[in-house]
Amino acid sequence: MIDERRNDASALLRLMQLVSPALPVGAYAYSQGMEFAVHTKWLQDEAAVGEWIQGLSQQLLARVDVPVLARLYRAWHTHDESALLYWSAYLRACRESRELQEEDRQLGGALARLLRDLDMTEAEAWIDHRNTAFAVLFSLAAVRWRIPLQVAAQGYLWAWAENQVAAAIKLVPLGQTAGQRILSRLSGSLPAAAARGLAMSDEQIGFVAQRWAMGSALHEHQYSRLFRS
Repeated sequence: MIDERRNDASALLRLMQLVSPALPVGAYAYSQGMEFAVHTKWLQDEAAVGEWIQGLSQQLLARVDVPVLARLYRAWHTHDESALLYWSAYLRACRESRELQEEDRQLGGALARLLRDLDMTEAEAWIDHRNTAFAVLFSLAAVRWRIPLQVAAQGYLWAWAENQVAAAIKLVPLGQTAGQRILSRLSGSLPAAAARGLAMSDEQIGFVAQRWAMGSALHEHQYSRLFRS
């Protein structure tokens, strides 16, 4: 049985590698609808950006990404292919715009190629898989590198939040110090968000963030963009 609480220096360093902005998957190229939110003046300052990221992390990611990540993690550990296929398809169905689906596919495929090149042979089948997603390959790396699930979930949330802050610094624009203030506030709430997500039953998984979904869909047709669609 896997020890989901296990922690050691090696696992911590592997987690740092997995959540690093230097991970060559292209996450920096996406804003997840934030570019449209800034364009249409939903987000104009540090307070609004902080509330946006906080709300999404505490609701959307905690209620969708984290519990699905947990199920994928356990499926990789037990070699349960049917569970991998089910939860990867479920996660894709939760992405409400073409842009969000393509982002997940691109990031997942890029991480699959990287992990294959790091000798994780299981990753190869997911490079061009229809339902590949970042969480699918993130969970594979966490299992193979023996990163405890709770810590992996916190790292997943941190990587997402850091990318969102980086996008806001460019778009609003915000200063670097403002970005660090937002991350400092988030660091106090992300562990609880991860814990809530990990405790959810299958029936509790799901959340709809209307503005996030609308912002992403409308960003696909935005005239001038810094970020990919």
